[in-house]
Amino acid sequence: MMTMRRGGWVAMAAAVLAAPAQAQEIHRVTGADVAIYNLAGRVRVVGGSSNDVVVRVTRGGDDASELTVQTGLIDGRATLRIIYPGDEIVYPAIGRGSRSSFSVERDGTFGDGGGRGDRGGRVDIRGAGPGLEAWADLVVEVPDGGQAAVYVAAGELDATGVDATLRLDIGSGAVTATDISGALTVDTGSGDVNVRGVRGTLHLDTGSGSVRVSDIVGDDVSLDSGSGGVDASGIQTPRLSVDTGSGSVQLLRVSSPSVTVDTGSGSVEIELLEDVELLEVDSGSGSVTVTAPSDLGGTVEIDTGSGGIDLDFPLEVRSVRRDRVQGRLGDGDGTITIDTGSGSIRIVRGGSL
Repeated sequence: MMTMRRGGWVAMAAAVLAAPAQAQEIHRVTGADVAIYNLAGRVRVVGGSSNDVVVRVTRGGDDASELTVQTGLIDGRATLRIIYPGDEIVYPAIGRGSRSSFSVERDGTFGDGGGRGDRGGRVDIRGAGPGLEAWADLVVEVPDGGQAAVYVAAGELDATGVDATLRLDIGSGAVTATDISGALTVDTGSGDVNVRGVRGTLHLDTGSGSVRVSDIVGDDVSLDSGSGGVDASGIQTPRLSVDTGSGSVQLLRVSSPSVTVDTGSGSVEIELLEDVELLEVDSGSGSVTVTAPSDLGGTVEIDTGSGGIDLDFPLEVRSVRRDRVQGRLGDGDGTITIDTGSGSIRIVRGGSL
């Protein structure tokens, strides 16, 4: 019978508890344009103090040791790629019933950053079952004024406190970005997107998932959702464009001379803080409500397939039918076009709602 004194057991237990599951690796990527690729894991992007992009890698899973990290130039772009040996990857964090399939190049690139002809084939990522159980959690430190793109197939993407040109691209998973200066592009196949506090250009595209945006001051703001509602507030930009296949659109506290909204189905609510040069709203199905300041003006064309029209402004009417109104509002400068297949249309003064 094996015996061990109590002190020995305590010492061994303390050593086991103190030992980290996986040690963190630190990699530096030097280049004016940097791309990071990781098939599975949580990735956090933060501002960095180095001249290089610094990537801190923590591996996870029973097969974590089989992952490798590769760096180098691809098409003139400095890259860091987490290489997964196999086409069946198990990542429990996405849930037992979840499964996604991605086309991955042999060099470990995918998404918009792949497709150079070095075809590797399809890779399945699932929450449970047979396969390579491995993932990598990353912290990516981006220097001020830099340019970086981060590609994740399945997991989560979070960015905070970054002053750079930044692209966040995820196949399946949520994206959160706060306190970003520069140009921010967010692209997700499926997953909710939350963006707050951007100073610069914002382009956002999601296949499915809700979009929440607030406190944006940008040169150009575009929000595109294939399926899912768009909720935005505190937007200041020369041009705001919103496009959704299905889902309601709510735009509050908007300061922009050009606002365009296109939704296949869903109600639209817009609160304008200033007069516009262009307001264009097209909804296949759903009511439209615009709240505007008293100096709103423009050439107006309002059309609804079925539903009432309610204007809280004096309108110089040029043509009127039950479901269509054309005329001149205020000083007549600018263009206001609102069209919905079914649903009421209202233009009301601020404070009237």
